[in-house]
Amino acid sequence: MRYRRCAVLHCGICCPSRGTFGQDGRVNSWDTVFLARHGQTQWNLQRRKQGRLDSALTHDGVAQARRHASALQGRGIDGIFVSPLGRAIATAGIINDALGLEIDVVDELAELDHGQFSGMTDEQVDTQFPGERQRRAADKYQWRFPGGESYADADTRAAQALHRIRHRPAQRPLIVSHEMIGRMLQRHLLDLAPQAALARAHPHDVVFQIDPATRECRSIGLPPAPLPDGTSGEVR
Repeated sequence: MRYRRCAVLHCGICCPSRGTFGQDGRVNSWDTVFLARHGQTQWNLQRRKQGRLDSALTHDGVAQARRHASALQGRGIDGIFVSPLGRAIATAGIINDALGLEIDVVDELAELDHGQFSGMTDEQVDTQFPGERQRRAADKYQWRFPGGESYADADTRAAQALHRIRHRPAQRPLIVSHEMIGRMLQRHLLDLAPQAALARAHPHDVVFQIDPATRECRSIGLPPAPLPDGTSGEVR
């Protein structure tokens, strides 16, 4: 399977209150954009914060990727763009077994850097960083993981990733990344305000199909079964 890394481009994008990537018509250069999240991982099950760290796909995660592969055949996808993190690359590889395309690795599609929270559960965070999750809840867009990133940081990266992908010839790209950076991708593709983007969830078992011209988004696939407490096990 062939992977290549997209060339570095300097786009000078900043991100105010609304998604700006599409305001000059740049997203309209695509016919359709497909957004997939990586399959479920071991740390998702353990409810550990992954960020830039990694854990292997579970059996369910592999099955989710295979279902994506089946569902995405015949949809005219002509390019696959993936986060550099192992769980996303593994998911993209399984999907690409059915599509047979070259995979472009885009560094800006990496998940938010969780800094010192990486690998921790909520209970461990509350013990080692008391009150920090409450401060995050008060301003989720600007709050920054200690030693890591904020959603605002990721917002800029998402715009840069889309800028980079736009310079490839694909008209119906598939982007395989993560839920948190994925919210910021949707912010730009759907022209959402930050709080609206932060309210969006992306289950492992769903691919979003976005029409950039109309800003319409529909789901392909079925949501996965929740964890026993009804959550997805991911940081929101």
